[in-house]
Amino acid sequence: MFDDRHTMLPQGTLPKTDSHPVDVGRAGDLPDAQSLPRGSKGPQIRRNWYVAAAAGAILAGTGIWGLNAHLAMPERGTVPPSVVTVALPLRENVTNRTELTGQFSAVNQVGLRAQVSGYLTEIHFRDGQIVRKGDLLFVIDPRPYEIQLQQATAQRETAAAALELADKQVARTARLNREQFATDELLDQRAQTQRTAAAAVQAAEAAIRSAQLNLEFCRIVAPFGGRVSMRRVSVGSLVSGGTSDPTALTSIVSLDPIYLDFDMSEADYVAYRHLSVGQPADAKTNVQISLDGEQAWSRSGELNFLDNQVDRGSGTLHARATLSNPDLAVVPGQFARVRLPVSPAQPALLIPDSAQLTDQSGKTLMVVQDDGTVVPKKVEIGALEDNGMRVITRGLLPTDRVVINGLMRLRPGLKVEAHLAPLSRTTKN
Repeated sequence: MFDDRHTMLPQGTLPKTDSHPVDVGRAGDLPDAQSLPRGSKGPQIRRNWYVAAAAGAILAGTGIWGLNAHLAMPERGTVPPSVVTVALPLRENVTNRTELTGQFSAVNQVGLRAQVSGYLTEIHFRDGQIVRKGDLLFVIDPRPYEIQLQQATAQRETAAAALELADKQVARTARLNREQFATDELLDQRAQTQRTAAAAVQAAEAAIRSAQLNLEFCRIVAPFGGRVSMRRVSVGSLVSGGTSDPTALTSIVSLDPIYLDFDMSEADYVAYRHLSVGQPADAKTNVQISLDGEQAWSRSGELNFLDNQVDRGSGTLHARATLSNPDLAVVPGQFARVRLPVSPAQPALLIPDSAQLTDQSGKTLMVVQDDGTVVPKKVEIGALEDNGMRVITRGLLPTDRVVINGLMRLRPGLKVEAHLAPLSRTTKN
């Protein structure tokens, strides 16, 4: 702490200064500089007066501002109530569905392999190209097989000439045999020669067909429309065909239509069978399909296959749906979500999914009573329907006014001003 003698001077030690009385006059008037005695503190007095006046003006302004602010503030209890939008639950018939994971597969898929041996001379597609049925893909050097065809054709001409001669000899010998000029043994020999010549003609014709087929195999075409994979050989490669390990050339998969394979549990299968009881034998079951990057459940397919037994290892039953793929956006091997109906349509209450609140105890909806008081309600939810509508299975009444807009400003027990809005499946929040 500081001692007093360090902060105060003795009265006897104060310096003496010349002071002269100043006639200030009326309030706000300053003495003129000429009226002040020589050596007086006139300029300092004027500065002090200006500082005092400025400080007073600031204090006065502050007081006026504070008064205005006080007068402008509403009194406690006069805050207007919050305005929220409420809606009555939508009551509609809803079909219970189970969601499963499926994987797409091609209806037709084939690996193209060489059927004849030779050098590859032409490739008529780009890797990954969409091809149509009958499009030319590969060409193997056809010259060796053209030669084989020419040889087979020549052999058929030779066999045909031999058969023609044998026919004439049999006819002549038979006439001589009837006139007793030719023996039966000679006739039998000529008939055997005739049958041999006929067999040679058939063999030559078969050789021609074989040569034609080999020549056709030199041109590999697409057996069906779809997407071709990358080529596994290059022009000039020696490919092998007709052996135990023919050369693989490429593969093709069909894209439209396409299969969606999935496995359902035994419980889902039992529920599905109960749904189908009483329906016609040719009734179709439609499933909804959702892909990543697309609008939810934007595609649909038809369930057309159920396996004949439940897998003992997994306890699931394999199923398959077929859907159209006109834009060829879906490829085999891609995963998707599938919704399968497991119950007939039943009445249910629906609200926008954004109207529910989540805490540790479950799902809650804010309901406005008749007197405008906000009351929370614990509910149990079901499946999420199209357009963001959520099924409420328990805890909600058809007459409850559910808050669908303005939830961030609410708390239980708060008085609000509720505006009722119509609700439909197309409502978006």
